[in-house]
Amino acid sequence: MAEKNLDSLFYDTLRDMYYAERHILRTLPKLQKAAVSDELKSAFEHHHTETEGQIQRLEKVFGLIDRKPTSKRCDAIDGILKEGDEHLEEYQDSPAADAAMIASAQAVEHYEITRYGTLRRWAKMLGIPEGADLLTESLEEESRTDELLTRIAETEANARAAALKA
Repeated sequence: MAEKNLDSLFYDTLRDMYYAERHILRTLPKLQKAAVSDELKSAFEHHHTETEGQIQRLEKVFGLIDRKPTSKRCDAIDGILKEGDEHLEEYQDSPAADAAMIASAQAVEHYEITRYGTLRRWAKMLGIPEGADLLTESLEEESRTDELLTRIAETEANARAAALKA
């Protein structure tokens, strides 16, 4: 059995993120189509393009550690995406649809921010500066997406959801 150390933890977590990003990539078009707000549709479309780049960066990091890009099932992202699907189904065609999608998308973003931050720290500790730079780029994109979603929620989606009282 291989020794369980930071190298193996880095590799396992990298595989986890590779799985997560590829599943997120498949989810974003569904969110874009379901969004009511044009700004939210545009945000999901833009993040789809960013996610493609994040996958490519992860593949480069795999190369830097001489490993083939492979996925490891990520129960956390599966659960977050499943919950998002449930919200989408439950709130579809309601004034709260965009607010529900934003909340679900931010749960995804926060998970990614946590993972990319951790991977970046480990890459630095493991002496993989180019990998740390690639992971920082993805971390910054995820943070900007989270900020954009917050702005859309605060300027339109939440108000629209609250406009019709139960």
